Amino acid sequence: MPIPPQFLLSAQADPPRTLCDVLTATARAHPDAAAIDDGEMTLTYGQLLAVVRRTVARLGEVGVGRGSRVGIRMPSGSRDLYVAILATLYAGAAYVPVDADDPDERAELVFGEAEVDAIVDADGPRSTKSASTPAEPPARPTPDDDAWIIFTSGSTGKPKGVAVTHRNAAAFVDAEAAMFLPDAPIGPHDRVLAGLSVAFDASCEEMWLAWRNGACLVPAPRSLVRSGMDLGPWLVARDITIVSTVPTLASLWPPEALEAVRLLIFGGEACPPELADRLAVTGREVWNTYGPTEATVVACAAPLGGDGPVRIGLPLRGWDLAVVDAQGQPVAEGEVGELVIGGVGLARYLDPAKDAEKYAPMPTLGWERAYRSGDLVRLDTAGLLFMGRADDQVKVGGRRIELGEIDNALQNLPGVSGAAAAVRKSAAGNSLLVGYLVSADPGFDVAEAHAELRRQLPAAMVPTLALVDELPTRTSGKVDRDALPWPLPGSDRPVDDDVELSETELWLAQLWTDVLGMTVSSPDVDF
Repeated sequence: MPIPPQFLLSAQADPPRTLCDVLTATARAHPDAAAIDDGEMTLTYGQLLAVVRRTVARLGEVGVGRGSRVGIRMPSGSRDLYVAILATLYAGAAYVPVDADDPDERAELVFGEAEVDAIVDADGPRSTKSASTPAEPPARPTPDDDAWIIFTSGSTGKPKGVAVTHRNAAAFVDAEAAMFLPDAPIGPHDRVLAGLSVAFDASCEEMWLAWRNGACLVPAPRSLVRSGMDLGPWLVARDITIVSTVPTLASLWPPEALEAVRLLIFGGEACPPELADRLAVTGREVWNTYGPTEATVVACAAPLGGDGPVRIGLPLRGWDLAVVDAQGQPVAEGEVGELVIGGVGLARYLDPAKDAEKYAPMPTLGWERAYRSGDLVRLDTAGLLFMGRADDQVKVGGRRIELGEIDNALQNLPGVSGAAAAVRKSAAGNSLLVGYLVSADPGFDVAEAHAELRRQLPAAMVPTLALVDELPTRTSGKVDRDALPWPLPGSDRPVDDDVELSETELWLAQLWTDVLGMTVSSPDVDF
């Protein structure tokens, strides 16, 4: 069965270049246009490059040069974070981001796995190597050099580092520039929201939607982004015209918050049809995008609005897509199979064994290198339809999470004899990560177990905990996640029996129960 030609666009990849080439070209074309505005200071493209060059010199003083790896862990919402990222790239190094709000243990694990040569945090750059360690001097990278290394959740309990080259990244940036708003291209009159964690690869889309096209990047503090409703008025006040986000967050904003937004891009999780219909209005281009970190942020996209289902669409130029059956053969139109990705966006794992396993050749397709996504899609020549995961990898809050990594953390809690994680839907339809624990200790403290997980895992990966008598299993002996109890016992009532609330507090507690699927234990509880 041949692959439809509209899914084979690798031959259309843009010429190789680096992200530094991209920004330098933009600065040459728009030197006086605003490049970044964090509310405290606005830097033009000319000023931004001058600040970046000074920061490159500081990185050179701590031994950062071409081929180095630099850990980035800085507070969100500040221009300094983005200057550090750009300076790392211009020094010829790759940046390795960790969210500033993540636990120290996560940062140590990621930076250790990546073997970073230096770390940049709120105190500035510092070397992690001995003074005698030789380093190449700062130099502009080549397209084959790594631009960033982002860690995804790992099925073995260990996160996986994915290295993306400048060639991968620039091809992605150029492909999106050609795809969005063809009749009214992004330019200096646009302001792009930067609201995602730089440890999340979709943040790269935010940055380069601005810097590829001469627009202004407008960082938002993480606390504001997490607040949901408060972000809506902020978008209006800061004149935001372009937003890339996850559907769950956009669903919280009042419609008037997006009145000035002319390009809205969804990714990271499934987009509900109701949300697409509500936000795809005249004068606004709305897109649904799909792509794993391993294939450089976005592999395919589809415009939203109008009749028909929500699709993940057709490939970006430079990317190849195939839908295959269990034998690796392409399926016929209308059939469901695993999505396999090829082309210019293929990155690599830091772990050579994992890289060889996941980016293996596909002889049935004639591809020398391919990434098997583990996602099931329906082949439709109008655009692919996402059907779910073929394994235990899930999407919660826009983040890709391996349940195996959560299982591993749960099973290593003191006093736990068995554990498993699962994704459940609250009464309000929100996806919730729930950790089920079995313990022989009659005094097992669930609150302390939760606190311990918060010390180990990023906030998005810390589940709600439930103590159960046993874990249901399949005939294979593996945990039957589908049979784990839900709703949780007692969660059908909004408050514990001994909690006294006013009528208004009781109403609010019921809302919390509907959204989070858990009982309110106190008027002062902090969600």
